[in-house]
Amino acid sequence: SYTTSDDACEFEWPLLPKGGRRAGDTCGMAMPTAKFLDLQDAPVLITGGASGIGAALVEGFALQGARVALLDIDHHAAEKTAQALAGRVDHTPIVEIVDLRDVDATRRAVERAAEALGGLRVVVNNAAWDDRHEFSETTPEYWDLSLSINLKPAFFVTQAALPHLKASGAGAVINFSSIAFLMNLPDMPAYSTAKAGIIG
Repeated sequence: SYTTSDDACEFEWPLLPKGGRRAGDTCGMAMPTAKFLDLQDAPVLITGGASGIGAALVEGFALQGARVALLDIDHHAAEKTAQALAGRVDHTPIVEIVDLRDVDATRRAVERAAEALGGLRVVVNNAAWDDRHEFSETTPEYWDLSLSINLKPAFFVTQAALPHLKASGAGAVINFSSIAFLMNLPDMPAYSTAKAGIIG
């Protein structure tokens, strides 16, 4: 299918400066866009959906007609991302504010999202904390903090969502990693370890 990007030029994407455009926007010209009919009305849960890659994922799924819930710790950014899509998509994204380091709170947030969406068919484990920290300065506390954000939630969000994914009959889990662990970077040992752990 094709769509003109006039609306995209007028729409102020929350991650760009006022008047900024996304890559690929060519105001007034027809642009090819794929439409995945199986995502229409599909219930989708995205962690770390308030900003960056996560916000782009929220937009992408919502524009496909999916019912999206985003989990994030940043209330302001999460609401801004959701409200920026209101009126442009079939279903305005639902916001669940939660600290993913807290497993019990995360489980409750997943349940609330599943109830609000009418189930879950897709889970996107995107949340991450890309912090730079020298190898020699990494403490046990810092190590635990990094892995509690960059690795632990991918398991426990999926665990909490699993009954709903099974009930959908067509559940999918998408885990975001990073090439960082392949690059032998000196200033992100905990982050790189977590991202390697996601790959397994």
